[in-house]
Amino acid sequence: MLLSGSDSEISLNVGEPISCALLREEVAQRQVVLESLGLKAGGSVALRLPPSLAYVANLLAAWRIGAQVSLLDHRLTAYEVDRALERLDPQVVVSAQGTIPGGLRAFYQVTDVAEAREGSPAATAHAVVQLSSGSTGPSKVIARTAQSLIEEIERYTKIDGVPKPGERVVLLASVVHVLGLVGGLLYCLHAGVELAIPERLTVDSILKLIAASDKPTSIIGVPFHIELLASVENPPALPQLKRMTTGGELVRAEVYQRFTDRYRVPLGNMYGMTEVGVIGTDLFGENRPSIMPAPGITVREDEGELLIAMPESPYIGLTDPTRWVDGWLRTKDAGTVSPQTGLVTVHGRLDSQVSVGGLKVDLTEVEHTLAALPGVQAAVVVYDGGIEAYAVVPDPDQAGEVEAALAQRLAAYKRPKVIHFVEQLPRTATGKLVRAQSVLKTAK
Repeated sequence: MLLSGSDSEISLNVGEPISCALLREEVAQRQVVLESLGLKAGGSVALRLPPSLAYVANLLAAWRIGAQVSLLDHRLTAYEVDRALERLDPQVVVSAQGTIPGGLRAFYQVTDVAEAREGSPAATAHAVVQLSSGSTGPSKVIARTAQSLIEEIERYTKIDGVPKPGERVVLLASVVHVLGLVGGLLYCLHAGVELAIPERLTVDSILKLIAASDKPTSIIGVPFHIELLASVENPPALPQLKRMTTGGELVRAEVYQRFTDRYRVPLGNMYGMTEVGVIGTDLFGENRPSIMPAPGITVREDEGELLIAMPESPYIGLTDPTRWVDGWLRTKDAGTVSPQTGLVTVHGRLDSQVSVGGLKVDLTEVEHTLAALPGVQAAVVVYDGGIEAYAVVPDPDQAGEVEAALAQRLAAYKRPKVIHFVEQLPRTATGKLVRAQSVLKTAK
């Protein structure tokens, strides 16, 4: 599925072009190392590596052996890693040697070190294990089989608007998480699409990478990256740029308009979950804010919640028994499915619908309204006995103006009882804003 390209074909571009032949060599080298540590088919390995050639080579080597791979984000603290290893109990851990450099890097040049530990073989036949991002609470252990990953890759090949062989993807989303992993890395390796990752997640680095090739280019990222690119008032002409596709949260209307006005390309939307992968898309921006279910995906609505048909539970270990029942995964996303067109409209997290004095309030509406005000760089709105907001407003003198402007745009019952003005808001490893109250209360 992933390593069948011709020797000279460029599969990756991470600081330098990596041919399929060179990638196969890198994979073979890691396979020798992992097997020397006793890793076998049915074994378990955890990768704690940043996006890098080392990450890709170790992932593919472990799969070639037939081992189960757990993916740990390299940005986790030592405490978080220790807790994850206790839960996952891998036999081998592969990490980066020395200190990983900081900064807004999208890929790294690292030396990987594999170490054996007294862990356990894989308890299930899953190929990959991931921890959920934990944007609204504790993370879950989510697992995907090889067949599930293959089916998702094949779904991508059938979606109109995805990059084709001979084209190029500039990937801004992390390859450790589902959008970047399957929609970026695995799909591109399978389809013969060059995958390029900018050295840094800065506007200059991203635009320079897009301009570096004449191949038709698509960008894959999350709303944070769209806001970054949309902040450029006069971007250079980029005739090779075909579109940008975003996953994660819905892009605010004003940011969407600013991006499409400045880059003159479609801004597509993709809806998915770590548990499933891609669920639906609107890559041409024709149905915004709705998406069409991806081929082979069945979505239904149950009392305002979206459910996805799945043959088995994607969870390992302790989890909420109501999340997967009788072949249906409850997404905990509020949404509707049109009986006429089949289009799915995601309204946000189900827990974003709250009652204030008997009146329904959509916290997503409040959050988007606040974030769109002049002087506000980012905002999160939560409910804890009342509506509260956390907003990044660089100029403290504008706080009063923000509150006054919000009063003009929202009815009194919708407005936050308090707005906490902070210097920055915590984000998950995938770029999503954290909405867990315990974490937000530490924002300064």
